[in-house]
Amino acid sequence: MIITNDKELEGMQRASEAVATTLKMMRNFAAPGMSTKDLDEYGGQILGSFGARSAPYLTYKFPGHSCISLNEEVAHGIPSSERILKEGDLLNIDVSAELEGYWSDNGGSFVVGEDIFGHKKLVATSQLILKEAIARISGGVKINAIGEFIEKEAKRNGFTVIKNLGGHGIGRGLHEQPHDILNYKDRLDQRRFRKNTIVAVETFISTASTLAVEQTDGFTMLGNRGGYVAQHEHTIMITESRPVILTTENGIWDF
Repeated sequence: MIITNDKELEGMQRASEAVATTLKMMRNFAAPGMSTKDLDEYGGQILGSFGARSAPYLTYKFPGHSCISLNEEVAHGIPSSERILKEGDLLNIDVSAELEGYWSDNGGSFVVGEDIFGHKKLVATSQLILKEAIARISGGVKINAIGEFIEKEAKRNGFTVIKNLGGHGIGRGLHEQPHDILNYKDRLDQRRFRKNTIVAVETFISTASTLAVEQTDGFTMLGNRGGYVAQHEHTIMITESRPVILTTENGIWDF
């Protein structure tokens, strides 16, 4: 979506506030002993308080309000009463929603309770790479230059990137142009970011895998080489200089 007037920007700000607040509250609510279904239902109540509707459900009939991926799951994990959070789990929550015709998306990985399995380096690397990648985005910057930066920083820290998942345009729908804002440099991609465009930028930083493979449930994705993945995501508006982060209230850089 390209913002053309104040009304559109205000609509995106409201939708972004809804998903950002939901993500932050779900992150604070998550605790050992809770099922991912309970966590998802809590998030659904928060979205409902804003009048927002789950984007994965609206778009794909996803069986949950949010995607909740646990430990080896890379993305699109289905909330379940059988999945119980444990101390030290690596948990990812991805919240996207529609509000009054505007769509926004954000996500973040974190450790449940104490970091007894040593996931925090992976999480911190993903957080920092997203922060620095977003700071490099402005109108005219090549999309694949951001992917190149993400992959180089991941490798420098001893990690890989998931190459078949990435960011995307958003605004009047969940996935819009530009599609495939990837975590590596696609040398054939000559596209550039456009001023006033709304995009969701996300990292997929991995300890081992390079591809996400969809499972038989049609949603859950696991890494092709195992290991763990941290994802962090903001919805932003591109400007002539530093972008405007619309989902800043999620606080994913504060943890």
